[in-house]
Amino acid sequence: MDSALPTQISSDIIVEKPVAREGKVLIDASRPFAVENPGSSIWHVASTLTAWAVCFALATALPIAWYARLPFTLLTSLVAVRSFILFHDVMHTAMCRGSALWARVCRPIVSLFGLWILTPPSVWKESHNYHHAHTAKLVGSHIGSYMMLTPAMYAKATPAQQQMYRLLRSPFNVLFGYFTVFLWGMCVGPFIKSQKKHWDALLALGLHFALIALSVHFFGVSAAFTGVIGCVALACAYGAYLFYAQHNFPEVHVQPRESWSYTRAALESSSFFDMPPVMHWLTGNIGYHHVHHLNSQIPFYRLPEAMAGIPELQNPGRTSLHLKDIRANFALKLWDPAKGRMVGYDEAAAG
Repeated sequence: MDSALPTQISSDIIVEKPVAREGKVLIDASRPFAVENPGSSIWHVASTLTAWAVCFALATALPIAWYARLPFTLLTSLVAVRSFILFHDVMHTAMCRGSALWARVCRPIVSLFGLWILTPPSVWKESHNYHHAHTAKLVGSHIGSYMMLTPAMYAKATPAQQQMYRLLRSPFNVLFGYFTVFLWGMCVGPFIKSQKKHWDALLALGLHFALIALSVHFFGVSAAFTGVIGCVALACAYGAYLFYAQHNFPEVHVQPRESWSYTRAALESSSFFDMPPVMHWLTGNIGYHHVHHLNSQIPFYRLPEAMAGIPELQNPGRTSLHLKDIRANFALKLWDPAKGRMVGYDEAAAG
C-alpha cells in the first residue's frame, strides 16, 4: 500500500497527503521511544520514592495536631499515585529491565511499594495484561477494568445483576475504591480464589494492617488515619478515577469482539488527560494513556516525547479533572452500538 495519496490543490500543484499508519506499522513507529534511559529511571525511582517517604513520615509522625497533618496526607496520596506509576512501569518491563545491578536493586524496591498501595504484583500482572489485550472489546473487557454492557445486554440482566452493574459503575465505587477496588478486588477476592497463585495478596494485606498497628503503637490512633489509611484511601480513589476516565469518556469507541483492533483500541478507546504540568508529574504521565496503550514498553517519562513524535497520536479523545468532565464521564453507562457512543440509563431506556 502506498504511504501517501495525491491531493489536488490546483490545476498545477499536487501535494502528498500522509496516510495514517495503523497496526504493526504504527506499533513499529513507537519502538524508538520504548528505549529506557538508565540514568532517567534511576533518578525517577530515587527522587519519587524519597519524596513519598518524606511526605508519609510527615503525615504519620509529625508531632502536631492531627488536622494540621492533613495537608501532608493529601500530598502523600498524590505522590503515591506517581510512585504507583513506577510500579506499573516495572510490571510492564518498561523500566528497570535487564540484569544490570541498578535494575535488580530497583525492581524489588518498587514492587514493595505495590504492596503498600494494595496492588499485589501477581494480581496486577494477571488482570492488567489481560486489560491491555482486550481494551474496549464489547465482550470480555471487564477483567482488569470496569464492566461495560449494551442497552440490550442490560435489559436482559436480572434485577440483581442490573443493580450490581450500577454499583460497579457508580461514583461511589470509585470514591471508596480503597475498599471495593483494592482491599477486596485486588487483595481479598484474588486470595480467596487462588491462595497459591496470589499469596502476595495476603502479604499486601498483612503489610497494610501491620503498618496501621505500628502507627497506632508509636504515634497514636490519629497517625494511622492521617498516615496509612488516609494516604492509601485517597491514592486509591485517585487511581480508581483515573483508570475509569481513561476508558470511559464521551469520545470512546467500543469494538465488537470479532472485529477488534489493538491499535484502534489504543487510539480511539484510551483518553488523553488535559492537565497542568504539575498534575502530569504527580500522575506519572498516565494521562498520555493512548500512547501507553499503543506501546506499554515506553517508559512513563518518554510518553510525551512519543506523542509529540508520532502524528497519529496527536488527536486523541480528551478528558480532564474539571468537574464538568468528571460528571460527563460518570454519566456514561452503556455502549449503544446503534448510536456508536456511550449513553446513560435514561437515554438507553428511551430508545
